[in-house]
Amino acid sequence: MQPNEKDIVREPEKRSFEWRAFFFIAVFLFPILSVVLIGGYGFLIWMSQVFLFGPPGHG
Repeated sequence: MQPNEKDIVREPEKRSFEWRAFFFIAVFLFPILSVVLIGGYGFLIWMSQVFLFGPPGHG
């Protein structure tokens, strides 16, 4: 399958796409993923204390 002229992305367009992808990842994706992962880990610990292990304390 031979690439057509319209399928080839020119260098300025490619740089624009790369910058947009970088800003999307840096500004939106990583912060949202970090909040979800840290919140999910905290929820998992909280539920394990509620149902399995009990709260931390003098034992």
